[in-house]
Amino acid sequence: MSKIQVMDEILANKIAAGEVVEKTMNVVKELVENSIDAEATEIKIELTDSGVKEITVWDNGIGMDEEDAVLAFERHATSKLKNLDDLFYIESLGFRGEALPSIASVSNVRLKTSNGKVGTLLTLSGGKDLKVERADLQKGTTITVSDLFYNTPVRLKYLKNLYIELANIVDYINKMALSYPYIKFTLKNNDKTLLHTDGNGDLLKVIYEIYGVDITKKMIPISAENDDYVINGYISYPEVTKGNRNSMTTLVNGRVIKNNELNKCIVDCYHTYIHKGRFPIIILNIEVDPILVDINIHPTKMDIKFSKMDTLKELIIEEITNKLEKINLIPEVTVRDSYSVSEVSRQINTKEEKKKEEKKDIIYDEIKLDFEVQEEKEKYHKEESKHSNHSKEEKKEPRIKKMISRGVVLLTYIVAENEDGMYLIDQHAAAERINYEKVLKQMKEQTTIIDLLIPMKIELRPDEFILAKERFEILEKNGFKVEEFGGNTIIIRSHPSWIPEEKSEDIMKRLMDIIIEKGTFDYDQFIWRMAATTACRMSVMANTYISKEEEEWILENIRYCDNPFTCPHGRPTIITYSKYELEKLFKRQLD
Repeated sequence: MSKIQVMDEILANKIAAGEVVEKTMNVVKELVENSIDAEATEIKIELTDSGVKEITVWDNGIGMDEEDAVLAFERHATSKLKNLDDLFYIESLGFRGEALPSIASVSNVRLKTSNGKVGTLLTLSGGKDLKVERADLQKGTTITVSDLFYNTPVRLKYLKNLYIELANIVDYINKMALSYPYIKFTLKNNDKTLLHTDGNGDLLKVIYEIYGVDITKKMIPISAENDDYVINGYISYPEVTKGNRNSMTTLVNGRVIKNNELNKCIVDCYHTYIHKGRFPIIILNIEVDPILVDINIHPTKMDIKFSKMDTLKELIIEEITNKLEKINLIPEVTVRDSYSVSEVSRQINTKEEKKKEEKKDIIYDEIKLDFEVQEEKEKYHKEESKHSNHSKEEKKEPRIKKMISRGVVLLTYIVAENEDGMYLIDQHAAAERINYEKVLKQMKEQTTIIDLLIPMKIELRPDEFILAKERFEILEKNGFKVEEFGGNTIIIRSHPSWIPEEKSEDIMKRLMDIIIEKGTFDYDQFIWRMAATTACRMSVMANTYISKEEEEWILENIRYCDNPFTCPHGRPTIITYSKYELEKLFKRQLD
């Protein structure tokens, strides 16, 4: 008997589903792309429990007749490829003919469709038990996918939690709305609207719906072309950045793609404009002859290869660089919305307000870490020894010998010496290390909470808001009081006292970028990054004048750090020239 057998069609579809359908977002992606290929001008996506329980996609596209509707669930059945030549000139989003049979094999599917002449209703369970009935003639297609992975429990087990699944779907629909501003998108989860665009073709209006008004005002239009490519879209001002690449949306002929080489090219355009590890918000649409790109790389169709990548990169670099060089990049000061003041004034009276202000002043004076010279130096050192985990009483054996300051060069490097030689200390990196270890200690000690007189408002994208909401408990555990404020906005009403008052808004925005990052959440990494970010923002910067007292403060306190040799990000804080090496440089020592 032959050992090799033709695989059962249902089994083959389930195996294919492992590549096409890994999570709920993949189902939504395939169904929405089918709607777009069907020339829909309006698409509604309704989810139950982030799509795990049910996904419904409705469109007003051209629909199908009964024969096509039944054939659509056959493997490799497609209307988008007729022969081999079509594979090299793909203009549709879908073309493999694998999505619908793969989805149907791991769920229960109900399809209602009409081309205006005949209406058809199909139901399938696990890719089998096909039932065909007549339906109404409303033109378009509605497909409902329920109980995803009910017959493949291993895959169901490895779905992420509902918040992450929903965030992935919202992120993808955001990108599709940016790609097709002339299509009206509506996304709901458990009857709550997460995104609604009007489909009038205005890309900037879609950006507003996704990112909010503050970021929309800081977007720069771009448009350029050469013999092979046409690019257009929006880039953000350098002051508007994110802590990850999720807000860099790249589209090729309307298809959302991921290409690390293009992302690096765009980030390189912002070199010297933004800090390392920060990324701009980009919506870049690339139009190109389909023959110059290959999208048949992976079943998800998000990987892509370009035939003339060099000319595309040149076009992008030239356009973005020119825009950044020509516009005024001086940030504008924005006044906080008056509603915040009125809201707080209704909740606290003048007497309570005064007490809180006095309390904040006392706490801040005690933990001040930004090198402002105190009027009473003795009192300053007394307070430092009381609250610092690097005081001489606690750290009797310093890691570095005592150094004597001899000045500062280039407004950045402290020159010091002792009997061993000469030292150059990076004033920012050293201060950052000192503050970092102090902040870590204060975080562990659960320091006093500061109530904000005017709550801080932070506006997020819908998918970012979902992740932030899931992690409110983590913020509250670390001394923050955070609440929803309608839409995709959160309000911060209090924060721990280790965040200096004058830097609180900048620090909180950066911490929020950390908390909304996608992927597996690592609490230890979060604590490290939160402390490092806070220490960086409260430390004296390079190219900044510091007084003699501040020089001595840095030199004395860096000695007692647990690790005085690098800043929290791994950059060196100090380098040394021994007496011997100096004498060699000046030819006083000849070997």
